[in-house]
Amino acid sequence: MTEIVPVTGPELVTYADELAALLVETVEGGSSVGFLAPLGRDAAADWWRGRAALVEEGDHQVWIARHDERVVGTVDLVRASLPNARHRAEITELMVRPSARGQGVGRALLTAVERSAAASGLSLLVLGTETGGAAEELYRSAGWKQYGAIPAYAGDPSGALRATTFYFRVIGPLNALAPQ
Repeated sequence: MTEIVPVTGPELVTYADELAALLVETVEGGSSVGFLAPLGRDAAADWWRGRAALVEEGDHQVWIARHDERVVGTVDLVRASLPNARHRAEITELMVRPSARGQGVGRALLTAVERSAAASGLSLLVLGTETGGAAEELYRSAGWKQYGAIPAYAGDPSGALRATTFYFRVIGPLNALAPQ
């Protein structure tokens, strides 16, 4: 059974090597998650360890999917920091090991982050994904709405520029922000 759990900063450091393997596999598989190939495991592990402080500060949240005590997926939630945007956050780095795809892991990660975000008072989530990629079907089938696409927005792992499609999902009431 796959378990979805949030991780603290220190736990993120503990999982850094497993998450690095997942990140390297994802990049080697051609998924556009912000990195160019070849990506070494040490560099990937350092990147994950570097995010631990952000998690501890509360600006980022990270969930992992574990199956048989092995990390098979992850997702990040990055909260908007400006006072006029505290009702929203961005979902980043949704990754699932190729061997675990098609088994509901991505959907479970997406559901967990949406529920947690709504419970914490967020009302709007946004994300971007490579246009034409497999992730688009996941987002559409989960109720996310497309709001635009930008050509040549980001490079794929080979460095070729690809279009990115942007999605949003309302997860709570869209009320006016209270003055601070």
